[in-house]
Amino acid sequence: MTHEEEEEMLHDISKLQEQVQQMSRSQKLTEAKINGVESKINGMESKIRGMEAKMDDSKTDLKRDMADLKTDMADLKTNLTNFLQEILTNGEKFVNETHDVNKRNVNHDSIDSNVGIRIHILLNLSITMNRQ
Repeated sequence: MTHEEEEEMLHDISKLQEQVQQMSRSQKLTEAKINGVESKINGMESKIRGMEAKMDDSKTDLKRDMADLKTDMADLKTNLTNFLQEILTNGEKFVNETHDVNKRNVNHDSIDSNVGIRIHILLNLSITMNRQ
């Protein structure tokens, strides 16, 4: 091999080494980008799992709140029913008491009117007897 051929061969080898190094750098860069994308995907998956856990917690909280609301509504219905029964009972007592008072007043009026008539009749009788 001649000196020129040897130099040309060294030059070609140098170019090949440079190309291999370039390909190696390019491959490392591609791997780094892939690792970055994988890292972002892992981060997104982690966020999704966190969101799913929050949604599960929210669903559980909502179910508990709905059960509490049902209980509160049942309690409210019971309390309202008791309150209305008490109002109706008190209203009936008031009506009965008012009726009893009115009945007594009518009886007193009747007695007063009867006493007044008797007195009037007795007075008329005594006046009539005295004239005779």
